[in-house]
Amino acid sequence: MAETKSNFRNVLVMRLSVLGNVAMTIPVLYPLCKANPDTRFIMLTKKWPASMFHDRPANLKVVDFDVNEHHRGFFGLMKLASTLYKLYDIDAVADLHNVSGTWVIDAWMRAHGARIARLDREKPKRRALVSHKSTEPVSPIHDRYRNVFKQLGFEAPDNFKHLYEGRDWPQSPIVLNKEEGQRWIAISPFSSHKGKAYPLELMEQVIAELSKRENYWIFLMGGGKAEKIALRPIARKYKNVVSMAEVKHTFIDEYALLGKCDLMLTMESANMHLASLVDLQAMTIWGPTSPACGYLGYNQMAEDDIQLDMDCRPCSITGDKPCRYGDYRCLKNISPDYIVQHVIEAVEYNAQHKTKATKLAKKQQDTEQ
Repeated sequence: MAETKSNFRNVLVMRLSVLGNVAMTIPVLYPLCKANPDTRFIMLTKKWPASMFHDRPANLKVVDFDVNEHHRGFFGLMKLASTLYKLYDIDAVADLHNVSGTWVIDAWMRAHGARIARLDREKPKRRALVSHKSTEPVSPIHDRYRNVFKQLGFEAPDNFKHLYEGRDWPQSPIVLNKEEGQRWIAISPFSSHKGKAYPLELMEQVIAELSKRENYWIFLMGGGKAEKIALRPIARKYKNVVSMAEVKHTFIDEYALLGKCDLMLTMESANMHLASLVDLQAMTIWGPTSPACGYLGYNQMAEDDIQLDMDCRPCSITGDKPCRYGDYRCLKNISPDYIVQHVIEAVEYNAQHKTKATKLAKKQQDTEQ
């Protein structure tokens, strides 16, 4: 195991925002921790994202906080910084967010002797890309995360495989047993921004076509009351379609399910990144954003994804801006049949090659015995 090159021993890591952005830290943090075993990394994030960090390295501590209750505003963040410093003897900060909230904590830590390294948000590149003054892509977010740790002198290898590398996959009482010959597809039809979501009535057409294949099982991913209500009639209408929004579940349950799936069909959303955590191919539907914006899932391939070549794309880095035409044609003009064709081709290709690989492995094992 590689030795730590940095002199820092207790590093505060911060990414305080939405689920997907926090999920993207895991493929960077896990190899980082393993490569630097003599350093303790304290990951600060919100409570719900904090529960994603399953089976983490021993030197990774995850701390959640409630910005709305105990740490609201400038003085609340100052109090949080003081508490963290006293509890963990922080001597360096890796700010993977680089926004006003983290700047407050950065300033407190710097005043108490800690070294600060911040994420490069590449704002000039972002502005040029969405204004179509340049086609140069924004650097992948995983690379920019690693660069923050390199600023602090750490080795930050790019060799993440999946959460359970070298260990047993998690089991869940709510996940069915997958029978031989079945094809399991997870479909995540929602996104944090409405403008990034493929219209649900069109996605239902995709689900309807896929469900006609006898050996296909469809798992609809969602959470919250509105998503539960939206998915319920679709799951009831079609054969072998299950709404996970109906079942109370944790991230471990979701990892257990995705670990058995052959493909995920998703928007540019947190589920794309959860798929990466279990080494599952995510076929992503891109609308206002694009892989050039820097948020492609770890080890996912833009060539596998579904998007239209339009002069107005991308128009937003995060998908939070309204469509200039008012109709989100970048999504509505994608044919459900086109999506179905790509999904089936990918699923069958994966199934055939996995079967072939399994047979070759068994043949080799039999030969050795």
